[in-house]
This record gives sequence, C-alpha cells and structure tokens, in this order.
Amino acid sequence: MIPRELVGVAEVPGGPPLRLVRHGGDFIIMLDRNELMSSRMSGSEVALGTMTCARLRSRADMRLLVGGYGMGFTLRAILGEVGPDARVTVAELVPGILEWARGPMAAMTGNCLDDPRVDVRIADVGAVIDAGKGRFDAILLDVDNGPDGLTRQANDGLYSAYGLARARAALTPGGILAVWSAGPDPAFTRRLKQEGFAVDEVQVRARDNGKGPIHTIWFATRR
Repeated sequence: MIPRELVGVAEVPGGPPLRLVRHGGDFIIMLDRNELMSSRMSGSEVALGTMTCARLRSRADMRLLVGGYGMGFTLRAILGEVGPDARVTVAELVPGILEWARGPMAAMTGNCLDDPRVDVRIADVGAVIDAGKGRFDAILLDVDNGPDGLTRQANDGLYSAYGLARARAALTPGGILAVWSAGPDPAFTRRLKQEGFAVDEVQVRARDNGKGPIHTIWFATRR
C-alpha cells in the first residue's frame, strides 16, 4: 500500500485549512477528511472549461472569469480552446493554492499561470464579480464543493439569489454562468431560473475516461 504524504497546508480566510497530499504520482487537496479535488479525477473540471468555451465559440475575444484555481484543470482546458485575443481572469482566494501550483505541482500545472492571456488575482471571486458589471462573457465557478459549500460559509453567498443577481449583472448579454458541483441541487436550479437565466444542467463523470462519480455542471445563460 502506498502511503499518503502531506506536502503542505494552506490557510483559508474564514475557513479551516486545506492540506495538499501526495499519493504516489497523484495529488489530493483535502479539507479535514474530505477530498475536495484530486489529480486522478479531472474530467468534470476539464468539461467545465471546454463546454463553456463551446457555447461561446463565436466570440473570438471572449472575456472569462474563473473563480477558484483549484488544480488548474479548468484554466488549462480554457487555454486550449480559446484564441490569442481571449482574456482569462483567475480569482483565487487562497495564496497557498497558487504556491502549490508553482511549487510541488509545477510539472502538472505547466506554464498556464504565466500565459499572457491570463490575469491572476488573489481575491474573493465575489469581489471581482461585483467590480465587473457587464464585463464577462462567462463566469466559471468551481468554488467550494458547489452550492452546498464546505470550506467557508461566505461562499454560500455566491449561490444565493443575491449572488446570482450580481453574477448576471457582470455578464454580457448572452453570457454564461457555469457552475461546478459535486452533485445535483434542485433548489439551486430553481434559483437560477428565478433570476432570469436559461438553464442547461449537465451531468459529467469525474474521470476523463468516463468513469468515476457523477458531477453536475449548470450552464446558465443571461437572456
């Protein structure tokens, strides 16, 4: 049996710390005993990026906001889909996650954080949304574990009716709010519709080979 190795601990503002664990050739980010993300299960995070870009294909100079860097799977998927005129803002609240990306996970991360199309901000994505009225063609949220958060109570505000109204205001006409979740949430689907979004709810396997747990992605289009 391959033992797990603690690589580092990152403090979360307003929440318990995260731990980066190495298990053989894989990395896992954990909250207490919960696995928040794993390099073994990247399929749904990649789909969050590729499926959003597919819905915006006609916009060559698209502007996207990614809330939560995580392990960078969504960001790297986006960069593989968009052209040189696209711009991607990454809002990551936890500096330690970016330090891990440039440190022990650098081989996996590649140079995506240094891509000239990328603007990295150590910030609460909610604040970036508030400052970006009508700016973004897409907002991609992979914050916490979905609408039913684990890491910090303040994240719940992103998924409230008020938070969804703020996100809608930050989108261009026809823009997309794409939200990743570990599972379905009928109440969240209803809130999206109540806030005036056209909603496409998609189930995606966690692994890129089509196996593993089923995760949920909402693609909510501003009408």
